[in-house]
Amino acid sequence: MAAPSVPPRIAIADASRHVGERVRIAGWLYNLRESGKIVFPLVRDGTGILQCVAMKNALPAEVFQTVRDLTQESSIVVSGKVRAEPRAPGGYELELDGIEVIQRVPESDPYPITPKEHGIEFLMDRRHLWLRSRRQHAILRIRHEVVRAVRDYFDSHGFTLVDTPIFTPSACEGTTTLFEVNYFDHDKVYLTQSGQLYNEATAMAFGKVYCFGPTFRAERSKTRRHLTEFWMVEPEMAYATLDDVKQVAEELVCYVVQRVLENRRPELAVLERDVSKLENVKPPFPQISYDEAVRRLQAKGSPIQWGTDFGGTDETLLSEDFDRPFMVDRFPAAIKAFYMQPDPERPEVVLGVDVLAPEGYGEIIGGGQRIHDLELLLRRIEEHKLPREAFEWYIDLRKYGTVPHGGFGMGIERCVAWICGLDHVRETIAFPRMLYRTRP
Repeated sequence: MAAPSVPPRIAIADASRHVGERVRIAGWLYNLRESGKIVFPLVRDGTGILQCVAMKNALPAEVFQTVRDLTQESSIVVSGKVRAEPRAPGGYELELDGIEVIQRVPESDPYPITPKEHGIEFLMDRRHLWLRSRRQHAILRIRHEVVRAVRDYFDSHGFTLVDTPIFTPSACEGTTTLFEVNYFDHDKVYLTQSGQLYNEATAMAFGKVYCFGPTFRAERSKTRRHLTEFWMVEPEMAYATLDDVKQVAEELVCYVVQRVLENRRPELAVLERDVSKLENVKPPFPQISYDEAVRRLQAKGSPIQWGTDFGGTDETLLSEDFDRPFMVDRFPAAIKAFYMQPDPERPEVVLGVDVLAPEGYGEIIGGGQRIHDLELLLRRIEEHKLPREAFEWYIDLRKYGTVPHGGFGMGIERCVAWICGLDHVRETIAFPRMLYRTRP
C-alpha cells in the first residue's frame, strides 16, 4: 500500500481558500479546551488563529492523547481537513487527523503569560513573549500597515527615499536631549534626533525626499507619549511653503488612516477600537493659530501664557474641540528650532505647524518652512549659541542655489497609539526603550 501523501502546508490566513482540502499548519498552541470526548486546540501561526477539532472516536488513541496533553505555546504541526464553521474564530476550523510535536513546553516550567490578568511591569519584562498575544499581535499588524501606507504615499507622490545618518556631529533640536557616543579617536558624536538637516541637502538634489528610520531623544520623560528611541518619517520639499507642508501632512494622515480602515478592521476589532472616530479623519483638517489656541486654552482654565509651548494637558484640552486631526500654526520663534522661517508679517512667530490628533493623543506631526536666507540663518545659529563649524555644510546650502523649502516629521509610535486607541506608546513598538527600560 502506498504511503499517504504529505498534505501541503498553508498559512492560517489562507484557510478560506482550502475548504474541503487536507492541509498542514505549522504553528504554536495558543489555547486548549476540552468538551467530553472532543478537544479544541487553538493554533496560531503568525498569520492568524485557527480552531482545530480532535475527536476521540476518529483518531488513534495515542494521537488523541498527544493533543490532550499539549501545553500552552508548544510548537506543533497539525494536519487535517479545512471546513467552514461560522461559530469558530475566523469562520473556519481544521478537522484534525494528525499532529507532530516539535517541542512540548514542560509542565515543570510552563509558559509564564497565562490567560489571566498580569501587571504591566510583569508583561514588559517578558515582552519577548507578550508579543504572541492577540492584542499585541493586532497592534503590530496595524503598525506594519501604517509603515506600508507611509511608504506607499511618498513613493507614489514623487518623493525619493534617501537615508540619513544615525551618527551626527551636531544637534538638530537642542543639545540637552542628545545621546553622546564616543566615536573612535574623534570627538563625540550624537545619536540622531532627526534627519531633517540632511533632508534639506538631499531635497536640493532631488526636489522631494523623505527619510524613515529610528531617532533618539534623551528627554528624562516618563509620560505615556514618550520613548527614547522611536521611528519617524520626515519628508522635505524644495520650492515649498508652509501651505505646501500643511497639504502633504493632511494628505498623508488621511491616506494612512484610510489604509488601516481598509486592511486592518479585524485587528481594530480585537482592540475594540471605535472605528467611527477614525472614519471622521477626512479633509479639510481644522486650522487655528497659536494665538487662538492660547485663547482657547485660557478660556478652558489652562494657566498657559503666550510664548510657552503646549504641555500634554494643553494638547488634550485643545483636542476636545475637534473630531479629527487639527493644525496649529505660527508658534513663537523663541520656542522653535533655529532653522524655522519667521513669518515676514510677524517676525516673532515662525511659519511652522503642528498636527495634533483628536481624543487627547497630542502632536503627531511637527514641521514647517525652513530659513533659506543665508544672513538670517547665520544670525539664528549665533542666537542659539550653536558652534558654526558644525554647521558649515548646512550653511553651504544657503550659498549655492538656496530656495524656499519645508517639511515635517511624523512619529510612527504616536500615530499608531492614536489609531489603535492605546493608553501608552510602549505597546506600539516591539521592544520599547524608555527612561527606565532598556530590556529585553
